[in-house]
Amino acid sequence: MERRRRHLHLPNPQRRLTGLTRARTDTALPPALTGLTYLFVLVGALLFAYKSAPAAELVMFEQWGCEWCEVWDEEVGTAYPLTKEGRLAPLRRVDIDEDRPTDLAEVRGVRYTPTFVVMDRGREVGRILGYPGEDMFYGLLGEILKKLNKPTS
Repeated sequence: MERRRRHLHLPNPQRRLTGLTRARTDTALPPALTGLTYLFVLVGALLFAYKSAPAAELVMFEQWGCEWCEVWDEEVGTAYPLTKEGRLAPLRRVDIDEDRPTDLAEVRGVRYTPTFVVMDRGREVGRILGYPGEDMFYGLLGEILKKLNKPTS
């Protein structure tokens, strides 16, 4: 009786790689669909960034050597981020002697420092010219911040 050898049949590794490559190209997305997927991811990321960013901000226009800016810094500046107003409208400083940021191009008439402008999604809600003291500043700012919840007409 003749013995038959049993061979362990292992697939050719080269063939396996070719098969995988072929399978991947067969199921690959068309280039237009890949671009569409990229667009959806980009739009989703922008929407997330828009929703996670604070809607309002307090823009302080200042300049070097402004005495009232320094007084504001001493009386309000360090504690402002910790206040209810500071959480609702975080502070952003802009030097009036430097180029204006593009998102603030619509803010006109800023000549004196400090000038505080409350911005909400690119539109000016109100402003405070000068620094009238801590109590008066928070009173005026509170009145401006109340306008944030009201719809514009």
